[in-house]
Amino acid sequence: MKKILISTLAVSALLFTVSCKTDFDTDVSQVVVSKGNADFSKYVAVGNSLTSGYSNGALYIDGQNESFPSMIAGQMKLAGGGDFKQPLMPNNSGGFSNLPGFSGKLVLSVVNGSLAPVPTAPGAALDNVTSGGPYQNMGVPGAKSFHLLFPGYGSAANLATGTANPYFVRFSSSTTASVIGDVMSQKPTFFSLWIGNNDVLGYATSGGDDSDPITPTATFNQAYGALVSTLTSQGAKGVVANIPNVTSLPFFTTVPYNPVPLDQASVTALNTQLFGPLKQILTAYGQGDRVNLLKLTNNPLLLKDESLTNLSAQITGALVSQGVPAQQAGLIGLLFGQARHATKADLIPLTTSSVIGSKPASPYAVAPFDKYGVTFPLEDKHVLRGKFGTGTDSEVDAVLAATATFNATIKAAADANNLAFVDANAKMIELAGASGIMFNGVKYTPTFVTGGTFSLDGVHLTGRGYGLIANEFLKQINAKYGSTLPMVDINKYSGVKFP
Repeated sequence: MKKILISTLAVSALLFTVSCKTDFDTDVSQVVVSKGNADFSKYVAVGNSLTSGYSNGALYIDGQNESFPSMIAGQMKLAGGGDFKQPLMPNNSGGFSNLPGFSGKLVLSVVNGSLAPVPTAPGAALDNVTSGGPYQNMGVPGAKSFHLLFPGYGSAANLATGTANPYFVRFSSSTTASVIGDVMSQKPTFFSLWIGNNDVLGYATSGGDDSDPITPTATFNQAYGALVSTLTSQGAKGVVANIPNVTSLPFFTTVPYNPVPLDQASVTALNTQLFGPLKQILTAYGQGDRVNLLKLTNNPLLLKDESLTNLSAQITGALVSQGVPAQQAGLIGLLFGQARHATKADLIPLTTSSVIGSKPASPYAVAPFDKYGVTFPLEDKHVLRGKFGTGTDSEVDAVLAATATFNATIKAAADANNLAFVDANAKMIELAGASGIMFNGVKYTPTFVTGGTFSLDGVHLTGRGYGLIANEFLKQINAKYGSTLPMVDINKYSGVKFP
């Protein structure tokens, strides 16, 4: 996880609350609880990490106990709902000590005098809790839409080939089971389905470097249709939710595009020896807006944009003609042939913070070209690129377009099957508005660490954030099925914990 420092001012903002009427206008806490025309006796939640209670970069007991389906199930129990079991992790750290890439949860720690999220050690090896099932929280962290249909997605033998998921391995009913199969074996009378986030999120968090591509539309449509058709095949009613835009997530909105400070000596030297001559050369080819002259503060990050015309040869030749030694001119041409400074359209992932200003592991990282994002372009994986001029592509637009397409599919499925529908995207946009969302005198926003709703990974929610989502699910269930399930008290759940 990137190193993010939190100022004293930001911490104090977390403690400031304003009295205001709650934004949840359908709070029915004073109304007699009823189920309406729904049957909550066997509620099963289907989805990914957002359903499981994943938080702070890991799945762990306290987070699972604050999952939004667990909150919903508690309210349903007041109207005839049955037991709701979750495949609880064996500890409060999370992670798997015998699998690479599964560290424990992030915690705020003091690093060089400031607070920063730091991953903890994994709590234990991958365990198996199948014998305690079946489980009604069928949220599987990392799952995409089509993964829920895979037979063998919970087989430990398939982990090596990447066709299984360790979180489902923990509690799948058999080595050939699918998530949807294990759901339907319970004969649910009511379900929630929140899936599709990972179908775009993996591409976005990897900076659009194609290591985790966006799910093709045809694949998503087929998978989503199959899931809804299966879930409703035994007469169950339910609620589905759409996908929030990545522009609502602190993972993409916390690190600015222009965070680079410099001293006066560096500004003078770099402008005179590098960016001044470079801008002049690029201007001759109609590309002068690729780079800026540097200032003392608010300098944009330098990145590689693979959709730009490669001008390496032209830059090299021009510098040589100006008397720059061929070797140095060649290095500048190589590094800056597709380089440009970031703009407001670019989104900088939270994880890029730890890279900015560091020395790249590259043979070309020699002084002064040895500072990532300053004099050495950030690689594709470090930036989700926005639109930059004619003829370039936009990774941000690709993600937003796919999200809109998938959301249209989700809404159409809800309408066609007469299901309740949660517009999670609209709720996150409301949360990001100037007034945020108020609940019983507490203001919530998506601001990293201090906003109260997002955990330290910048993607998943805190207990309070999951409470906000639970209330939106409850509100739409009530509206669709005539039930009067009470809202949950968001403020009683956990936010970001300070040391």
